[in-house]
Amino acid sequence: MIRIYCHDQHKTSDELLCAECRELLDYANRRLERCPFHGDKTTCAKCDIHCYRPEMKAKIRDVMTYSGPRIIWHHPVLALLHFIDGLRKQQGRQKS
Repeated sequence: MIRIYCHDQHKTSDELLCAECRELLDYANRRLERCPFHGDKTTCAKCDIHCYRPEMKAKIRDVMTYSGPRIIWHHPVLALLHFIDGLRKQQGRQKS
């Protein structure tokens, strides 16, 4: 999603990210690596633990708002799998 955002908003090539987006991607990856929920994590917006710094949270929100609706055109299989995974996790929480 960051790649889509960077390409469209910062006019970078498909393979490269600008320095700002590279920093955001590295930061997000570090946050995910340290997440106590790992594979059971909900979406960050619904998480009880907010591990992003406010300025990075604002940047990632901009990326998600822009790229979310466009992801289906760039990666339709991944978008479908993400949607199914969200439904599966939501049903699992309702049963608990």
